[in-house]
Amino acid sequence: MASVVIRLPDIGDFEDVEVIEILVAAGQRVAPEDSLITIESEKASMEIPAPRAGVVGELAIALGDLVSEGSPILTLEVAEESEIGMESRAPASHVEPVSRAGTDAELSAEVAVLGGGPGGYTAAFRAADLGKSVVLIEREPTLGGVCLNVGCIPSKALLHLAEVIAEVRELGDRGISFGAPEIDLEALRAHKDAVVRRLTDGLASLAGQRGVRVVTGTGRFASPQRIAVEGGPSVAFESAVIAVGSEAVELPDLPHSDPRVWNSTDALELREIPRRLLVIGGGVIGLELAGVYDALGSEVTVVELLDALLADVDPDLVRPLERRISRRYADVWLGTRVIGVEPEADGLRVAFDGAKAPESAVFDGLLVAVGRRPNGQRIAAELAGVDVDAAGFIHVDAEQRTSAPHIYAIGDVVGPPMLAHKATHEGKIAAEVIAGLPASFDARTIPSVAYTDPEIAWMGLSETRARAEGIEVEKASFPWAASGRALGIGRPEGLTKLLFSAETGRLLGAGIVGRNAAELIAETVLALELGADAEDLSLTIHAHPTLSETVHFAAEMVAGTITDLYAPKTRQGSG
Repeated sequence: MASVVIRLPDIGDFEDVEVIEILVAAGQRVAPEDSLITIESEKASMEIPAPRAGVVGELAIALGDLVSEGSPILTLEVAEESEIGMESRAPASHVEPVSRAGTDAELSAEVAVLGGGPGGYTAAFRAADLGKSVVLIEREPTLGGVCLNVGCIPSKALLHLAEVIAEVRELGDRGISFGAPEIDLEALRAHKDAVVRRLTDGLASLAGQRGVRVVTGTGRFASPQRIAVEGGPSVAFESAVIAVGSEAVELPDLPHSDPRVWNSTDALELREIPRRLLVIGGGVIGLELAGVYDALGSEVTVVELLDALLADVDPDLVRPLERRISRRYADVWLGTRVIGVEPEADGLRVAFDGAKAPESAVFDGLLVAVGRRPNGQRIAAELAGVDVDAAGFIHVDAEQRTSAPHIYAIGDVVGPPMLAHKATHEGKIAAEVIAGLPASFDARTIPSVAYTDPEIAWMGLSETRARAEGIEVEKASFPWAASGRALGIGRPEGLTKLLFSAETGRLLGAGIVGRNAAELIAETVLALELGADAEDLSLTIHAHPTLSETVHFAAEMVAGTITDLYAPKTRQGSG
């Protein structure tokens, strides 16, 4: 046996990182890849694995020590004498492009993943965990895609701050008053960017730990077995996963070059707070960003072509939001079309066609949020034998296979709902099928959330669809005005609705509007997946007082056992 020194590998740009856990002790036998210690920087934590089997000798570090690349960790008694580095499994705090512009080099991998958003990096990481060699191609310099960089994550960071501003404003009615908020846009941007950066750095670290090679550049298929990367090496593959997502829809005939005309990415840059902001689109993205700018001080007007906000959601769930924003926003014009925008010195003059809207009005900023379109037409998929429809969607089977059996597709590009959590689920399925596991998409429902104020969450069968399709259901709607927790936090406008099959009694759908609806909907998703009925939910003891109780109370209404309301049990059909 020989004693060798195990040193901290290359961990990227970081120096003097703290040891927060020691996972082994002297005399302990370790196998290759067993974790030795955990270190943590301000951006990420990572475990350092053993490079080979042996017996731990003397520890060279203690909890709280600061270490850098090359710092001794411990000695290891091994069968052969050698000084061990761990470059082959070195975690990385950031991932550089594998190759630079102008190279003719080619990489090869068992799995190539085109797109580094939530679905793409999940597919890549899962495939690597299952023993596959993986190259992940991402056009932007950081992983995470639209969701993490310019979508879900930064918008939710800002929506939380908007919620705090609104809550503080409303505390005056309960006896606590504060002054008007002072908005420091530079600090606000820095906070948002720090949240994003911490997550993107964490993803890069995870890629490095798994040995996933990241190529930066725009990728397009060159053949059924090869992806060409603009400004980087081409990638030869055995199997590929298409995870190229979607892009914001632009309305024609708008002056998009005018800096006062925004899409959602522009709005999240927080360049300024327009005094008068017009939001075109009454869907999830438009209403979320309207809430942010309303809280920051803009006078917000929303215009929607359809006759309802969040048109795919049951009207009773949207109504509390409509009441709230009708008190906050300057106007909400439904059934109205924007027919022209003329830049003027003092703003953008917008012309409308609608019964309640004026012929025209002037705004300081205009946010276009009318939906997203898939990127399937942008990747030369036909050169790989992958069929793409006229809208840009790629059709797949339950195993995420495209028309080319060795190529898979996931996320926004395979169809609605265009949600990150759907993409990640599909990414795991694709990776597992490639690895030979018996995986397929068999989720019974996918939850959706509008992070408005109040939040709206829904899953499964909607009441509107049940009525349209003649599906007989038993419905229970529990008003949050009867919830002690909702009253205590000053948010009694909420509602929890459950729909059960009139034939089998099983849960078919749910909708929740109110504070933290996004968190509360998860219980109903699990209940549907498990085939729960009203009795299962009503006999599950919930903590009191909580908002989660409203699910319990709604189930009791159907079970006929509720005592917190007087509601005789009656069968309620869809008609």
